[in-house]
Amino acid sequence: MDRQATRNNGRSPGSEGRGCGIGTLAEGACMFSHVTIGTHDLARAAAFYDAVLAPLGLRRLALEVPGWAAWEKPGSPARFWVGKPANGLPASWGNGAMTAFIAPSRAAVAAGHAAGLAAGGLDEGAPGLRPHYAPDYYGAYLRDPGGNKLHLVCRDGVAG
Repeated sequence: MDRQATRNNGRSPGSEGRGCGIGTLAEGACMFSHVTIGTHDLARAAAFYDAVLAPLGLRRLALEVPGWAAWEKPGSPARFWVGKPANGLPASWGNGAMTAFIAPSRAAVAAGHAAGLAAGGLDEGAPGLRPHYAPDYYGAYLRDPGGNKLHLVCRDGVAG
């Protein structure tokens, strides 16, 4: 990590809420290539994630990969994938596993959370400040219809 990123709490200059959409290590370098979760009902999961991720600026890709769907932030190489496990066993959620998405604003956190609940998700924590994480940490938690936990978060005091 370069000195400038160290002075910015590990974030490269200008990376707050931008860059890969998952996490930036250094200018132009993503922390993750992709995040993958399993589902037993791709149509239901895709409808859920379309609803939740649209307010965050992520869009579903037009793919010809049977049994899979993927979303991305335009211009970012990082992707979020949902699909049926390759080993043929039933999909299951991980105890302690969670996928967190950066939202562009507090309003986007609230909109994504509400859309997720309307699309069959379960509330795990309403939108609001989480000052025990950081003074400007605004987030919401929910589970998708398959039980996977996700988190929507906005930082740096961005008002919605």
